[in-house]
This record gives sequence, structure tokens and C-alpha cells, in this order.
Amino acid sequence: MKEEYTIGKLAKESGVTVETVRFYEQKGLINQPSPKSGYRKYPYDDVIKIRFVKRAKELGFTLNEAKELLQLRVKSDAKCGQVKLKAEQKLEDVDKKIKDLNKIKRSLKSLIQTCSNNESSTSECPILESFEKDKK
Repeated sequence: MKEEYTIGKLAKESGVTVETVRFYEQKGLINQPSPKSGYRKYPYDDVIKIRFVKRAKELGFTLNEAKELLQLRVKSDAKCGQVKLKAEQKLEDVDKKIKDLNKIKRSLKSLIQTCSNNESSTSECPILESFEKDKK
């Protein structure tokens, strides 16, 4: 017989909290088992699923995207190319975020350079003043 887990043991083995397990149940990532002798017993497959979702999230995939990837993982007629496409789309998202963050970084560096007098009043602070300007 395969090992079964209580919700606490499932959470511990998966590296998440009990609340996360319940949340994943609500989102349909794992099924809530029927109680057996007063306890819900989760199969080992749920440990694998939760670890899968956790790793996908670490790579920047949203919970819904992780769910889609998990569905592709168990779908018998799914192709690796479908997963590759999703990974390529995620990479494009990451590249865009990096560009946006670099733009923010350059703007902040520029603003910091405008502030030459650390002792002036905040009413004369060029950084704060720039937030009030209408940039078109």
C-alpha cells in the first residue's frame, strides 16, 4: 500500500504550510480526500504535485500557469513543445520585467544625483518635487 499523509505531514514533506495545502485544494491543484477514520489522508502524488507547483512558482510562473503545466504533465497526449512554448512566454515576461526594472533603476539613479544638499528641507527636495511634475 502506498504511503498516505495527514495534512500536516503532507505540508511538511512538500515544504509548504497547512494553509498552502488548503489553498491548493481550493484552487483545484490537489483534491481534498474523503476522511478515513477521522482524518483526511493524502496520497504521495500530492507531495509531488505540491513540489512541482512550488518549483514552478520559484521560476516565476503564476499559480494558474503552474496549474496548466501540471495538467500538461499528466495529460497523455501533451507534447514537450507545449511546455517549451509556455517557458518561452515566461522568459519573454521576465525579459520585459528586467527592462522595466532597469528603466526604474536608471530613473532612481538620476533622481539621487539631483539631490546635492542633504540638509535642505523636504519642501525643496528635488526627488519629491519630481514626483509632482507631470511627465508627458
